[in-house]
Amino acid sequence: MLVSGFAALVLALAWRSRAWPLVHDAPILHYIAWRIADGAAPYRDVFDMNQPGVYALHVALLQTLGPGDTAWRAFDLTWLAVSAVAIAALAAPWGAAAAFGGALTFAAVHLAGGAWQAGQRDFLLCPFLLVGVLGVTRWLEGRGRLSLACSGAAMGAAVTVKPHAGILAAALGLVVIVVAARVGGVGTAAPATLTYAAAAMAAPLAMVVWLALAGGLGAWRQTVFEYLVPLYSRLGRDAAWAFHHGEVWLGLALGAALSTARVVWGRRFTARHALVLGGIAYGVVHYVAQGKFWEYHLHPLGAFIAVLLFAGFDPRLAAPRWTAAALSLVLMVTLVVLSLKGVEAAPAGWERAKAAQVDELERELARRLGPGDTVQVLDTSDGGAHALLRLRVREPTRFIYDFHFFHDVETPFVRALRAELVRGLDARPPRLIVLFERGWPAGGYERIDAFPELADRLAGRYEIVSVSPSYRIYAKRHDP
Repeated sequence: MLVSGFAALVLALAWRSRAWPLVHDAPILHYIAWRIADGAAPYRDVFDMNQPGVYALHVALLQTLGPGDTAWRAFDLTWLAVSAVAIAALAAPWGAAAAFGGALTFAAVHLAGGAWQAGQRDFLLCPFLLVGVLGVTRWLEGRGRLSLACSGAAMGAAVTVKPHAGILAAALGLVVIVVAARVGGVGTAAPATLTYAAAAMAAPLAMVVWLALAGGLGAWRQTVFEYLVPLYSRLGRDAAWAFHHGEVWLGLALGAALSTARVVWGRRFTARHALVLGGIAYGVVHYVAQGKFWEYHLHPLGAFIAVLLFAGFDPRLAAPRWTAAALSLVLMVTLVVLSLKGVEAAPAGWERAKAAQVDELERELARRLGPGDTVQVLDTSDGGAHALLRLRVREPTRFIYDFHFFHDVETPFVRALRAELVRGLDARPPRLIVLFERGWPAGGYERIDAFPELADRLAGRYEIVSVSPSYRIYAKRHDP
């Protein structure tokens, strides 16, 4: 009954999500992917803090399905299905309820998050992380070193999407070393470790070679070690832990705890359970270490919790029946709470409003631009890059958003970014500049006053030709 309930919820949410728009972070990554496919070097020609594996996925999507809303929904649902299959594979030894229940729970958690969480980088991590744990698990169960190679390859791919995955990759490597050494000594540990490590290095090395050939390796190093690690990682951090829709995560955590307790009580706790618990621990670290407490950062935690959630219904367990009743009650309440969350998110109200804003901006720009004209967007994630992507219009500089100009302004790196923007606007003046009102992590239109060189150029060389509730369009003065 529980599995059927989660299945019904997933089908309903998936159906209602079919017309969700492409919004928020994904259009920015689409724009970067379009520029890369058009010959731009990552990082050197487009400033961004994401890792090259993300670009590779978006380039592949644009080259196959295209940049539209329907293509994005197809990709998101396909990736969700792959993640669900990986969860089912991890939970399969504990029975059909564990496999199907876990897979469906994760699908429900993702779909109940709303349109803005589709295809987020932490969601993209999930199948890689799950396969990484599955491969080491199968190796521990005697399936051979091919499982280790698959695990290492998956974890290496995960690191190219988000480097935080290196924590779990290292933990799994330590498990391989310790277990192999205990079983067969150094003679066994060395080949197993080399298999895992070599496979784990494949994807990162491929990305390094790609960046070097494209001319972006030096810019990547500078972006990561002079901006991402020392500056961006501290930006927007909340003072305390924050769990979005904490009632959902309380139910999931309690359900996983009760399920694990039943397994331990029934004396069926195995290395597979232990590694999944390690995945849950990683999910907590993944969420807390980023420090921004955005809901989509919880995806890895949700994936590993889902694996254990129905493990307590393993038919071989000899635990007391009241514990199964307690677990069932917790999961029923969680199902109801997830249903309410999904019903709230399904209409995609603010996401559709943002998509409509992109439509309006696209029309505004299209009627003011000629062939070869450029547009500089000063935005975070309100749709500026999306409009440029639709119009196939480039920016005159490598900057696709503006928040990095307004924090840590006393540091040499940010001062250099400001100077680069000003030089680019002087050397290649855009026909239009679009300034969005909402800054991140704070600020409105007045944030430009804190950047005097930019404010002077806007006031002296441009004039406002259009004002909407969310942005202003500036056009060059005396430019027919």
